[in-house]
Amino acid sequence: MANFIKAASVTDIAEGAGKTIEVAGKQIALFNVGGKFYAIDNACKHRGGPLGEGEVDGATVICPWHGWEYDVATGANLDDPSVKLGCYPVKVEGNDILIEA
Repeated sequence: MANFIKAASVTDIAEGAGKTIEVAGKQIALFNVGGKFYAIDNACKHRGGPLGEGEVDGATVICPWHGWEYDVATGANLDDPSVKLGCYPVKVEGNDILIEA
C-alpha cells in the first residue's frame, strides 16, 4: 500500500509557482499548475540546479541556473525527452498536499 506523507498545504504554493520541500529525506520540487499539484526531483540533471526555485511557465519549469526546461507532469526534459527526473504521485486531502514516499 502506498505511503503518502504530508508535504505542504494548498495555500503554501501559489498557482503558477513551485517550492522545494523535503519528504522522506528527499529534496522534491512541488508545483501548482492550474490548481493541480505535481512533484518531481528537485535537482536539474544538468548541474543540479534547484528546480523548486525555477520559473514556471504553464506545465514547464525552467532551471534557474542554466535554463534547462522540464515538464512538471512527466519529469521529461523538453529538449531531450530521454532525460527524465523522478516523479512522485501527489494527492490533496482537504488543505493538505500529500506525496507518496
